[in-house]
Amino acid sequence: MSPELNKESEKSKTRKRILVADDHPIVRDGLVQLINQQADLICCGQAATQTEVFAAVNAHRPELLVLDLRLKDGDGLELIKSLKSQYPDLPILVLSQFDEELYAERALRAGAFGYVMKEQASKEVVDAMRTVLAGRIYVTPAMTARLLQKAIATKQPSAEPSAENLTDRELQVLHYLGGGLSTREIAAKMRLSIKTVETYREHLKHKLGLRNAEELVYYARNWAEKNLGSPRLE
Repeated sequence: MSPELNKESEKSKTRKRILVADDHPIVRDGLVQLINQQADLICCGQAATQTEVFAAVNAHRPELLVLDLRLKDGDGLELIKSLKSQYPDLPILVLSQFDEELYAERALRAGAFGYVMKEQASKEVVDAMRTVLAGRIYVTPAMTARLLQKAIATKQPSAEPSAENLTDRELQVLHYLGGGLSTREIAAKMRLSIKTVETYREHLKHKLGLRNAEELVYYARNWAEKNLGSPRLE
């Protein structure tokens, strides 16, 4: 091997290996290009579904997983929990269009080391990657302030019902209701019984101060449009 090729090979070995998981090919391609442009980072693989994520993590052993919360074949928060149970040392950075005020803290509790929204500039996304690779938690300054305020605030009953008070599973059901799925469809998608989903729906009505199924569906659709954009549940 020539000195130049050997030098390039040694350089690639020192670059941190990152796995990209997103079900939008254009987004994945853009992330891969952004990562490979960095002198200290390199993309070692891609995944578009949760099944592919597990296979790619096992095959490539990345030093960082950059993960979209909205993959087609399951819930992103549950995926993080499953990944951390099987690969506890794998750092995960969530890159999502979901509102960080509602999802960042949940993602961190699930086991992620960072949360950044897709609307952020490329430099911030790369900074987030490097922060997590260095073993530190990354959230935006605005989210940091929010979490600190929440940590020091005196616990008082919420004046209004809010989706922030929902469990991860309840939030997932709300998400699917907002996307127009029926109870039976939600049960199939979440691999739960219809009765269990009906129980979650009752919890949602109680926690959100809603009187009936019609109000719940109306609330869910408005919530999904506001917080998720057009819900894409295929």
